[in-house]
Amino acid sequence: MPEHFRALVVILFLAGVVFVMARRPATDLIPYSDFKRRRNLWFVLTLVAFASHSFWVYVAAAAIIMYIAGRRERNAMALFFMLLFLIPPASVQIPGFGVVNYLVDLNHVRLLTLCVLLPAALALSRQSDTLRFGRTWPDKLLAASLVLMSVLYLRETTLTDTLRQALYLYIDVFLPYYVASRGLKEISDFKDAMLAFVLASFVLALIGVAEFVRHWLLYNALIDAMGVQWSMSGYLSRGGSLRASATTGQAIALGYVMSVAIGLYLFVQGYVRSQLQRVLGALLLAAGLFAPLSRGPWIGAVVIVVVFIALGKGAVKRLTVLALAGVLALPLLTVLPGGDKVLDLLPFIGNIEKENITYRERLIDNAWIVIQRNPLFGSFDFRNTPEMQSMIQGEGIIDIVNTYVSLALRVGLVGLALFVAFFVTVLLGIRKAMRAFPDKDDEQRQLGRALLATLVGILVIIFTVSSITIIPTVYWSIAGLGVAYIQRVRRLRASQASALADARLQPR
Repeated sequence: MPEHFRALVVILFLAGVVFVMARRPATDLIPYSDFKRRRNLWFVLTLVAFASHSFWVYVAAAAIIMYIAGRRERNAMALFFMLLFLIPPASVQIPGFGVVNYLVDLNHVRLLTLCVLLPAALALSRQSDTLRFGRTWPDKLLAASLVLMSVLYLRETTLTDTLRQALYLYIDVFLPYYVASRGLKEISDFKDAMLAFVLASFVLALIGVAEFVRHWLLYNALIDAMGVQWSMSGYLSRGGSLRASATTGQAIALGYVMSVAIGLYLFVQGYVRSQLQRVLGALLLAAGLFAPLSRGPWIGAVVIVVVFIALGKGAVKRLTVLALAGVLALPLLTVLPGGDKVLDLLPFIGNIEKENITYRERLIDNAWIVIQRNPLFGSFDFRNTPEMQSMIQGEGIIDIVNTYVSLALRVGLVGLALFVAFFVTVLLGIRKAMRAFPDKDDEQRQLGRALLATLVGILVIIFTVSSITIIPTVYWSIAGLGVAYIQRVRRLRASQASALADARLQPR
């Protein structure tokens, strides 16, 4: 049996286990019909991908299935999240048929965006109750950032390629943000979308654990069977163990997804009636976070949990207990079998691959020298500078393992400032909206807690990794959820103020 079919059997079994276990808790949040439809769609598209033996056959079949499913779906973001991690986002160029070298790079995520989010965005734009793009500060900052990047592309490439890059920005950045920020209006919409992300992450988590245990990257054979070349699909190890990546292409990207899922799960699990199922879900995500052996996402997950606790009831007491548990766990690891190995993997404590931390420190120092030469708008040839050439690793690449540094080098401090200001504005808006609910147990406030904590964790994690594979798609989408939450609270306050005004006008 070909390797990709053997991998398919394992993947279907693991996904089946997840969906069987998740059926009852999922229906605590959403109708069973929605869960069943999305689950079946996940299985159908996975079978299509593995049976296609060609990327283009998969594209043709999946495009039809996704488009039809999107037309029948009441929550486009939920469907998008459910299918986001279906297969690796390896790209193939659509040929230009002699007119241009090629039209665009197409991958699973872009196909999903075009088939599900683009029709949803067009439908939302025609609805009278949809807030027009550009009316909020996050909108304006994002628009300014996209325009700046599009203009700066002109200095390093042709007009044709600049148009191509602008199209990528529209598909990869604008559409996920726009549909997330405009499509979720009721609390049920948020629960639906966040649950879909968590369910997809459950599947990734169990697949990641299987890869870690069996030392087998399950999706590598699929990429080969489709005839796609992808540099992201190599085996990486740390401390003698395989670093799982599942469909994300990189171990750190899988850890990042698990961290985000943990943040969203902090909200979702509150609606699950069974305490045992809540614990099992948390343990599965924790295992999925461990399997990639990526320390940046571990730190990000801790930040998410700490921020979430800090915004809730009894924050000081709970944070103290958490800190004591962490301190007591360290000596316990020294006596448990395999505990020393875990300690060696921990950031700032362990000794395994300390050179990675040194590399990141050197990257910031050398990049700052380069940034100072073109501080406002960066430069397109920054990799050719002596400082960056000295950062070439054994693989012959310069790994810019820091999203903020990458932006400052490519689009300068102006571009970096717009990026940071966008997320800071969203965070401040969420925090302000939360104050409308003095009761810390209110579900509206709980939603804000989870979104704020998750975004803070994301901003920490991307300090340790560049925006590769699905990383930017996730953070633009989660930022969109934050903006949707802010707008929902504003509508609630406006309706409450209107109702109060009407009550005062009533004759007594």
